[in-house]
Amino acid sequence: MKRSLFGRLWPNLTAAVLFVGFVFPVYWMFATALKPTGDIITEDPVWFPADITFEHFGTATGVDHFWTYVTNSLIVTVLAVVLSLIIALAGSFALARMRFRGRRAFVVGFMLAQMAPWEVMVIAMYMIVRDASMLNSLVPLTAFYMMMILPFTILTLRGFVAAVPRELEEAAMVDGCTRPAAFRRIILPLLAPGLMSTSLFGFITAWNEYALVLVLNKEAEAKTLPLWLSGFQTAFGDDWGATMAAASLFALPVLILFVFLQRRAVNGLTAGAVKG
Repeated sequence: MKRSLFGRLWPNLTAAVLFVGFVFPVYWMFATALKPTGDIITEDPVWFPADITFEHFGTATGVDHFWTYVTNSLIVTVLAVVLSLIIALAGSFALARMRFRGRRAFVVGFMLAQMAPWEVMVIAMYMIVRDASMLNSLVPLTAFYMMMILPFTILTLRGFVAAVPRELEEAAMVDGCTRPAAFRRIILPLLAPGLMSTSLFGFITAWNEYALVLVLNKEAEAKTLPLWLSGFQTAFGDDWGATMAAASLFALPVLILFVFLQRRAVNGLTAGAVKG
């Protein structure tokens, strides 16, 4: 009985400790952003702020070109995710349904591309963009972000496509659907969990990317939010309230997206990893 009770308790205790360890820094970031300056610099930490202020958020959003950074980040992130999904839908269908020479090598190549650290290729990317006279442009940034998340997207969606019985697609074609119509009406609706999980992964990857935009986009009008956040503390010194407000604003879109897609995203990542 004691062993059985311990066997039930230790996974829950471990999960609780991990939950606190992961959630507390996020809570402290948002709490600090809402505290008055006096509660931030006091020697005795204020765990639960009694007085809430939004002054620090005003300081953060009042930085020059802030809304330009927001717009640039949203443009490159959303476009990279959408383009990768469009290409990955076609690529995953080809890998799951078609048999062609070099198919296994193709899959291995995508796995290697997923494991490769993109930071080591930043100089090569810079030279390509420089020679094309496209520095300080969002176009190459979007293209590189799309390529960063494309391997994972294709490999994950391939598992979902392979899990759909061929008979469903063939029955639709017998009833008069063309192959593209059968894909759109039969397979595509069943890929919703995979699309959500890969979209979340791609959004987080592109939204947080720092090294590439630091090298390619030097002008203020072409920068994104990661660069704004990295230079925020330097610009405002030890204004920890404004710094935490800036970090909260940067993390907020990812948190909102994760809350809405969390259940389907987790199920999609699990299913895509074991099928196919």
